[in-house]
Amino acid sequence: MEYFLQQLINGLTLGAIYGLIAIGYTMVYGIIGMINFAHGEVYMLGAFIALIAYLVSTLVGGQSVALGLMAALLATMLFTGLWGWAIERVAYRPLRGAPKLAPLISAIGMSIVLQNFAQISQGARVKPLPPVIGGGFELMQGDDFTVSLSSLQIVIMVVTVVLMSLFTWIITRTPLGRAQRATEQDMKMAALLGVDVDRVISATFVMGAVLASVAGLMVTLYYGVIDFYIGFLAGIKAFTAAVLGGIGSLPGAMLGGLLLGLIEAFWSGYFSIEYKDVAAFSILVLVLLFRPTGLLGRPEVEKI
Repeated sequence: MEYFLQQLINGLTLGAIYGLIAIGYTMVYGIIGMINFAHGEVYMLGAFIALIAYLVSTLVGGQSVALGLMAALLATMLFTGLWGWAIERVAYRPLRGAPKLAPLISAIGMSIVLQNFAQISQGARVKPLPPVIGGGFELMQGDDFTVSLSSLQIVIMVVTVVLMSLFTWIITRTPLGRAQRATEQDMKMAALLGVDVDRVISATFVMGAVLASVAGLMVTLYYGVIDFYIGFLAGIKAFTAAVLGGIGSLPGAMLGGLLLGLIEAFWSGYFSIEYKDVAAFSILVLVLLFRPTGLLGRPEVEKI
């Protein structure tokens, strides 16, 4: 039981990170019906920006951990949001009326460009960060195993819940959210009724990039090492989480992220860790066989 609870905590922590990245995928797909395959690299850039901002702030402002983390959070949200805006302007807006294959190829090309940009500017070696947030709690003591919940895991879960609630409120209760939902339903009609479609789509890319940047900061703090390649695998898994939960659904993206994190944690804990990705994608295939739209997705109905 102690080992099970520990793997449950680890899985929820990892799933919360996947969920934050997956929301970016599902928001972009819900608005324009396209997959932003450069989103994983946006998450990677957020991790690098957070690391650089934290190190610079500690050098300039002393050894205050709180000040360094606040500076890292603000810097990564600002600069990664600008990257998301730039990707939409460069890789998507010129191809919005083109066949669906054209922006897909453009997004893959942007992903490769961002990977190589990070490799050239930051180097190919992993970048370490010493533990910043220490401490924790012992939840249960067994004969030969102790269930622990670290302070960083608590921070990750709390931040995820707060951001999920905030973005759900924005989409359901604000003028921007109403414009996003109108654009999702019918882009041309929304434009005819006065909605600035270009602004709405750009704001959606920025919002998704901000969530990915927070996930990048959390991963940097949680694992303590990053490199230019972390965006590829995390992006694929977050996309898998979005499809598993039902792409286009915000609660579905978070649910898919949590399920994917739990699958990886339990498979790694009870079986071979080398096959955790095989297990995750196999379960995705099984779910889509019976629920092609995902767990919380709804089938698209085209009116004639």
